[in-house]
Amino acid sequence: MDTRAPGHDRTGETADTASVSRTRPRARRAARRRAAGLRRALHRAVIAAGAPFARLDRARQAGIPDGRAAVGRRGVRGTALLSAVPLALVAGAGLPAAAAADDKASATRSQGTAASIPAAVPEGLRPYYTQRIEWETCGAVVQCGELEVPLDYADPSAGTIRLSLARVRATDPAGRIGSLLYNPGGPGASGVEAVKSASQMLATPGVAARYDLVGFDPRGVGESAPVRCAPVRTAGDATVDITPDTPAEVDGAVRSARENAAACGSGTGPRLGHVSSLETARDMDVLRAVLGDPRLNYLGVSYGTYLGALYADLYPDRVGRLTLDAAVDPRLDAMEKLRGQAAGFQRALDAFLADCTKRPECPLGTDPAQAAKRLTALLARLDRAPLPAGGAGHLDRDTTVAIMAESLYSKDSWPALESALGAALAGNGTEFPALVEGAADIAFSQSFQAISCLDLPPAATSPEQLQAELPSFRQASPVFGEWLAWSALNCAEWPVAAVGTPRTITAPGTPPILVVGTTRDPATPHAWAEALAGQLESGVLLTRDGDGHSGYNVGNPCVDRAVDRYLIEGLPPVDGTRCG
Repeated sequence: MDTRAPGHDRTGETADTASVSRTRPRARRAARRRAAGLRRALHRAVIAAGAPFARLDRARQAGIPDGRAAVGRRGVRGTALLSAVPLALVAGAGLPAAAAADDKASATRSQGTAASIPAAVPEGLRPYYTQRIEWETCGAVVQCGELEVPLDYADPSAGTIRLSLARVRATDPAGRIGSLLYNPGGPGASGVEAVKSASQMLATPGVAARYDLVGFDPRGVGESAPVRCAPVRTAGDATVDITPDTPAEVDGAVRSARENAAACGSGTGPRLGHVSSLETARDMDVLRAVLGDPRLNYLGVSYGTYLGALYADLYPDRVGRLTLDAAVDPRLDAMEKLRGQAAGFQRALDAFLADCTKRPECPLGTDPAQAAKRLTALLARLDRAPLPAGGAGHLDRDTTVAIMAESLYSKDSWPALESALGAALAGNGTEFPALVEGAADIAFSQSFQAISCLDLPPAATSPEQLQAELPSFRQASPVFGEWLAWSALNCAEWPVAAVGTPRTITAPGTPPILVVGTTRDPATPHAWAEALAGQLESGVLLTRDGDGHSGYNVGNPCVDRAVDRYLIEGLPPVDGTRCG
C-alpha cells in the first residue's frame, strides 16, 4: 500500500502501463484482475465473514481474515465480510447540465453546488458539505485529494477525520454523466489503492468514458485515520490454533482474541468507536455533495453492497444509479453470515472438484465423492504433520484451507489449485504458498475486524456458545465450516459495543437499484443477492450463472452489457434476468 501523502507519484504507474492496459481485450483485463487477487489470499479468503487465517510459519493467529477485496482490488476476499430509474431520470434527465460539463476548474477542484447540497442538511454539518477538494496529480491518470468529515455525526464539534480520495477522470469529457463512487469491499479494502493500481479493471471502457471513477478509503481504513492495534505478545509465544481441538487450544484461541481486542483498543483509542459502516454511509453523502453530484451513482462490490444499501436507506431521495455486485444480506446476524459463507465456499469447492475429476490427470481422481474423501484425508494429515513449504515455513491444515478458499474466488485460479493439491498429496508443500505472493496485510485485517465488530453484535460470546453451533457449520461445510465457525469469537470481547444490528433495508422511493449475484459465488452466496433485491422496494436482480466472486467486468458480456446500460442510460434489465 502506498502510504505517502496525496500528490506524490505512485511507483510503477506510468503512462505506458495505462496505455497497454487499455488496448488489451476486456476478458484479459478481467483475468489479470482476478489473478492479482491471489496475492492477498490469506486476507481475502473470506469476504463478509470474519474468518481466521494462519501464517505459513505456523505461528497461527486467532484470525482476522479478509474478504475478496484486498487492497488495490475489487470486492474483498477474506473474512469479511462482504435498484428502474423513473422516466424523468432515464437517459440522464434530472442530471443538471453542470454535471455533464467539464472545465479547467473542475479538473483540479471539487465543490458542492446548490443542486448537490440538500437544504435539509443541519447547520452543524453544513461546513462539511460546502468544503472544497483540491485535487493533485498522484499517477499517470490519477488525481488524489482529501475530504474532511466529522468524527461523530451526533456531535459535529467533537473533532474531524480526513478521508483519502483518488479519482480517474472520464475519458469522454463531453459525454460525462458525473462521478461514480467505488468501494471494493472488505470491510477494510482501500478504494484509493484500487483506483490507483487497477482503475482500468474496475469498470468497462464504456463506463470509464462517461464517469469520473472515484475511490475513497473509508474511515478507519488505509490513509483515512486508520485503525491501529498495538503489538500483541502472547504469553510464552504459544502457538494459537484457529480450529482448536483440545481444551488447551480453545483457551489459547480465546486468550489470543482477547489480547488482540485489547491491543486495538489501546492502539486506536476513541476513534475505534467511530468506524462503523453507518458513519461511512454518511461520509459518502458528504463526498457526493462536494463532488457536485445531486444524486449518488455508485458501484459497490461485496461488503461495498452493504454500504450502498445503507446509503439508499438513509438518503432515498439522493439515490442515482446504484450497482450492488456480490451482495450481502443485511438481515443476517454475524453467525448466520458465517454459516452462509461456509455453505458458499463448500458449494464452490464442490464445483471445483466436479471440474477437476472430469479429467483423467486430476490428482484427486475421477470420482467427485472419492476426490472429496482424498481432500479430507489430506487436510487431516496436514493438521497432524505440516509439510515443509520452503525456507522455515510449513503448510498446515488451516493455511491450506485459507488458500483454497481464496483460490475459489476465480475459476482462473483452479488449475494452479489443482497442481498445488497434487504436489501436497505427493508430500510437497511448496506450491500452496506460491499461490499467495507477498506478505499478509495486517493493516487491512485490523480495519476489517474493527468495522465488523461495530456493525453487528458478536456471533458468539463464549467458546461454549460457539461449540454448540459447530455441528451446523460442519454440515454446511466439512472443509470450511470449523475454520469459519471459530472466527465467531473475534468480536466476543471487543472494547467497543456494536452500534449496528441486522436490519431489513427497503429504501422506499428510490429509483431502481441493480443487484448482481453469481450462482456459485463462494463468499457472498447467490441467495444473499436474491434477499437484498427482494428487500429493496426498487431492487432489480441480475444473475450470472457461473463460478467465482462478483459478476461485473469479469468476462461475462451479458452482465457487462446490462450493467453498462443501467449506469450509462439509466435503464435496468428486467428483474430476474439471468446471464449464462
